[in-house]
Amino acid sequence: MSFKSVNDILGVIEKQAKWQEQPFQQVCQFWAEVVGSVIAAQTQPLSIQRDVLRVATSSAAWAQNLTFSRQTLVVKLNQKLTNPLVDIRFSTAGWQRHPQKEQPQTTILPSEHPSYLGEVDAVHQVRVVSEDVNQVFSNWAKTKQERSQRLPLCPQCECPTPPGELQRWGVCGFCSVKQL
Repeated sequence: MSFKSVNDILGVIEKQAKWQEQPFQQVCQFWAEVVGSVIAAQTQPLSIQRDVLRVATSSAAWAQNLTFSRQTLVVKLNQKLTNPLVDIRFSTAGWQRHPQKEQPQTTILPSEHPSYLGEVDAVHQVRVVSEDVNQVFSNWAKTKQERSQRLPLCPQCECPTPPGELQRWGVCGFCSVKQL
């Protein structure tokens, strides 16, 4: 029976560890370093199949732009990998947003919107729907006219305007958009 030195045993174990190291794990480890933080935020490596790296992108525009620079990225990645890549494919398929990056959406109550008119009279809420299109339009026009008679006028176009719009922009919503 022959004894091997500790250095020989450690060398064998080290080689086995590198052999077992997965190429995809290496890509994930070096991805942000190779592509940069801006691109890394918009991309996610998905898998390696037949030495081709599949990468998900946040949009089709990112996929197209990165496709143009894929050869440069392959060269940079291959400098860090033990098993070289042949190509990279970018696609929006498989993209999943990171939960920590999503912003919570704020809920605006209808009563907080500048165009809110207040509570509608109970008389106007329930109407019998007529089969006659002209009658339906006439009812709608009458309701709009009744509601608008109580509203202040826009100083620019003199159209009836909800008070919240006047407080917020000083003019109606249409005139405020024209000013932009």
